[in-house]
Amino acid sequence: MATKERKVIQKVKGVRAVDGAGVSLVRVLGNETVYDFDPFLMLDSFDSTNPDDYRRGFPAHPHRGIETVSFIAKGRMTHKDHLGSKQTIGDGEAQWLTAGSGAFHSEQPSGDRLLGLQLWLNMPRKQKMAAAPAYHGILRDEIKEFKLDGGTLRLLTGEYAGQKGWQGKYVPLDYYDISIDSNARLVIDVKPENTVMLFTLSGSVVSGGSHISEKTAARLVDGDAVTIEAGEGGARVMLMSAPPLHEPVAWYGPIVMNEERELNVALLELEDGEFLKSNTKYL
Repeated sequence: MATKERKVIQKVKGVRAVDGAGVSLVRVLGNETVYDFDPFLMLDSFDSTNPDDYRRGFPAHPHRGIETVSFIAKGRMTHKDHLGSKQTIGDGEAQWLTAGSGAFHSEQPSGDRLLGLQLWLNMPRKQKMAAAPAYHGILRDEIKEFKLDGGTLRLLTGEYAGQKGWQGKYVPLDYYDISIDSNARLVIDVKPENTVMLFTLSGSVVSGGSHISEKTAARLVDGDAVTIEAGEGGARVMLMSAPPLHEPVAWYGPIVMNEERELNVALLELEDGEFLKSNTKYL
């Protein structure tokens, strides 16, 4: 039973950026927020009805030391990686890539509408190089949906109300896709020890005593419940909750390690063609 409401201690408003081969997006979290939002590293949001904003996609690129979680609210995203995985997800589905010791992948958005986001989740020091790369598509048939008084909660990963969804192996992430009815108020239980982030995908809300405008990440602290209130027209928010790692972060581009020397090793391995540590197929 929830007893204490979390309060907003920090808000980060997304800013327009371009990444990949020219994809227009909103960058919310990055290097400057890495310790405050631990273990959440990067958060990008996509929101466009113009295919020119995203048709060029994200060509093949490396990752090491992180897990990437892509959620598509509207549109399609095709993932391909060096392991031979190829999958297209659609409305309300997600893709989870464990980069671990090293992965190459590409992502190609399509459709007339693209709404979604990508989260980079840090990995513990001891598993950054020990973990083999892996991919999992989180499709509609394994996403549990909860009808709430005033909205709907979809369990993308982790657990909610005693029910379990798909979960990664390294950092337990509770990831909820929450739709709030017009002028409704929801109370969502969270683990008191976790870092909790709320992201307003569409619409604005009031949570933890603070107004959170659209495309804003809010960090909420001290409590085991999150309240979310929507105004006229409702809102759609993403709630992410995971235990912090409390480890140093060394970050360069798509590679996140703990020390600068580890970054240097990774960059040299990229140059020498020794970056991948697992059996590979042509991407």
